[in-house]
Amino acid sequence: MGTNGSTMLEPLRQGLPPLNLAAASDAACCALPARYEAVRDARQFTRKTLDQWDVGDRFDDVCLVVSELVTNALRHAVPGGAPRRGPQDPPVRLHLLRWSERLVCAVRDPSDEGPVARDSDDFSAESGRGLFLVDSFSDSWGWHPLAGALSGKVVWALFRLPRAAERRPGTGGV
Repeated sequence: MGTNGSTMLEPLRQGLPPLNLAAASDAACCALPARYEAVRDARQFTRKTLDQWDVGDRFDDVCLVVSELVTNALRHAVPGGAPRRGPQDPPVRLHLLRWSERLVCAVRDPSDEGPVARDSDDFSAESGRGLFLVDSFSDSWGWHPLAGALSGKVVWALFRLPRAAERRPGTGGV
């Protein structure tokens, strides 16, 4: 990953109860090629990971947010404005981290430019609603530039999970 979780997720501590990054129950990461097909790969990785972690009841919301974050990274953050198909492509990475009652999806990309939310009033537009969807389906989200030798940024979304005692097998959650 090139940076420790504490540096990468420092803003998650702001405005939330203490979040011990070392106490994460699970963590998974995948590198995504700079191709639009990577959005499908990110969804498949997310489904497999959430199933392994037994939090599949949040899959629909998480998958939608992951799709939007990865699409935005590929569309707006890869140099040249569009994905290229060479081995020298800057990495786009998807990180999934789980605590007992929280799940964080973080997408790292090579751009130093922050995401820009567009006016969500035009629902007939073909694009521009990604961050509105991220905001609607996650419990919180944000972004920050990477520190140290890494350039780029991380855009993250946080999901609250039901306590293990509240999950009922076969009911899809609470």
